[in-house]
Amino acid sequence: MNTLYKNYLFNKHYLIAENTAEAKENHFEILFTLANLFNIRVTEGEKLVTRDMIRYVSEQLGENVPEPFYRGFPDTVRELTADQLLFDQLVHYTVTYGFGNFSEAGHSLFEEQFERTAFKENADIREFAVITEEDAVAVLGEIVSDLLAGTRPLSDDQFGLVESFIIDYDFTVEDIASKNTCIKLLMDTRNLRFAEYISMSDVIRLVDEINFQEYSNTNIKKLNLKNQDRKFITKVIDQMFLSGRCDIRNCFEKKKLWNGLLHHIHYTAKTPEARSFVDAIRGNGNNSVYSEFERAMAEKNIKAAVDALKSGKGSAAVLRNLNYIISRCESLEDMQYILNCMETKNVIVLLQLLIQYSQHRNGGTARSFKFTKYNKLRVHTETKEEQAKRKSFITEGQANMLASGVLANLKTVLKERLGKVYIDPDMANYALPLQENTSQGGFGVLTCGSRIHIPETKKLRAFTYWEKVNDIDLSVFGIDDDGNRTEFSWRTMAGKQSGAITYSGDETSGYNGGSEYFDIDMDKFREMYPKVHYMIFCDNVYSRVPFDKCFCKAGYMTRDLEDSGEVYEPKTVKSAFMVNADSTFAYLFGLDLRTNDFIWLNKARNSSVTVAGTTDMNFLIDYFHVTDIINVASFFEMMATEVVTDISEAEVVVTDKEVECAEDVTVIREYDVEKLMKLMNQ
Repeated sequence: MNTLYKNYLFNKHYLIAENTAEAKENHFEILFTLANLFNIRVTEGEKLVTRDMIRYVSEQLGENVPEPFYRGFPDTVRELTADQLLFDQLVHYTVTYGFGNFSEAGHSLFEEQFERTAFKENADIREFAVITEEDAVAVLGEIVSDLLAGTRPLSDDQFGLVESFIIDYDFTVEDIASKNTCIKLLMDTRNLRFAEYISMSDVIRLVDEINFQEYSNTNIKKLNLKNQDRKFITKVIDQMFLSGRCDIRNCFEKKKLWNGLLHHIHYTAKTPEARSFVDAIRGNGNNSVYSEFERAMAEKNIKAAVDALKSGKGSAAVLRNLNYIISRCESLEDMQYILNCMETKNVIVLLQLLIQYSQHRNGGTARSFKFTKYNKLRVHTETKEEQAKRKSFITEGQANMLASGVLANLKTVLKERLGKVYIDPDMANYALPLQENTSQGGFGVLTCGSRIHIPETKKLRAFTYWEKVNDIDLSVFGIDDDGNRTEFSWRTMAGKQSGAITYSGDETSGYNGGSEYFDIDMDKFREMYPKVHYMIFCDNVYSRVPFDKCFCKAGYMTRDLEDSGEVYEPKTVKSAFMVNADSTFAYLFGLDLRTNDFIWLNKARNSSVTVAGTTDMNFLIDYFHVTDIINVASFFEMMATEVVTDISEAEVVVTDKEVECAEDVTVIREYDVEKLMKLMNQ
């Protein structure tokens, strides 16, 4: 089976028996090895296990990870003075960057001989099912169907799965809810059947995607497409006329771009409908919904502006423009009229607005705008000049009122969608998948904002390891409640190594294999840095090579405070995921030191930054509190006809634990992102 499919299912706790004929009677030894090395307990399909699974699991969880710069990490690091630590790294930098010797990984000059103690830590059991290829295809089919049912853009891993599965298994696509997904499929396959799920106004998005993916050009106003791409876009446009999906009013919103495109591809109208469209686009008029909306706003006619949006785009468009509209209200009557038009059945919009208004800050603070483009996070923080010119201002009271209205609408829309539901209280720690297209996939990855409690008897060991590039840096940044930042990185750690935070050293010659680690003892860290509230872990490629051009994994382990065993012990790995974005900078995860919680970020930033600490990070704190506003547990509470405490009575079970249920019961776990996405779009 394709490695892509195997890896995706491994992240769902499935192992694939590719050749059941090789499953022999000595499966007990294989089961023992999986348990002994990786703490994997096979709960289903025990007799299907094969020896290849041991090697495969080893690759996924990192059995052969390169040694760090300080081989005796963490103990030997703490025994060295700040001067020795600094001298170690300076000599190493001179060899690698001064003499240009990248041939082998560097190590400390001062470390004495050390001997590791035997591994004796307690680690969590991982429960897996072993299934046949036939069953795997059925499971993948369900996953792909759920992904196609979601309106949110997919991550690169999710889209890769969808595209490959459709092609490899000639999967019948019944619907594609996301325009983003449809456009990518259309671009990659050049199969016009995918054009059935978009309208004429979406063609501009298709051109933008082709312009970026094929030509690395982010400026759609300056097209230089090859003839084959021009012909393809022409075919798509003609298909829109044939199928009657020419939404010309929406096309007016990007009239200038349409004019440029039609000129660039030398478009010739072949039907009366096409001629009418071309003449309208090239004419002087603009009858778009937003033009009508803006004219009404300029005239301070709030009711007419809201009506224009609602009739032309639906109630969701009113919600997306709430800040702008409400900030221009001059009467309580206008305000009440807007609130009466807020109802929508679009769950995604409601969830986004609920979070936005619940996290609203007073107008005196600079706002950070987070959005995605080409599956990478982009961030813009207001300058002082922009703050001074800002007109769209709403008060905290207005934000609270809007949040309450959105929540009431959400509850009405979701009410009694499901039957009897059992909800594990711990599911309140997990966030809903609202913006996962910037994320990267791998074992143990959860949705952004999800929290995992770290027991006080454990420390956290963050790691990254890589090949095919010389220098990747793992960094940590402490942030206090005033937004002040303390850097822990290769630039600062010579004077900051301690029992609270220990760094494995800066590896700069790791083309054939390099690794870096941080150990955080949260109790000691709080004592040493009492003002720090949050910690944010980052990966950046100092060698200026994007992550997708090398091999890089990152993740974390929970280790006993009294450490034992090797630096990298697969048993203790909670997550090991690929960092493979077309970027040199990624936010990995965070820590809330007040609650001892690990918090998922997993955001690839649109950046060529090669040194962490040069960009703003305070906007990430919003993700730390998402589950306080809405979470998986509260989402299912809204949908349940009845929340039951007896799991045997449930029709739907929502849990992060292994449970026994009847076959007709739907079980949703913390990593079932696809099922959650589908439910959010029903």
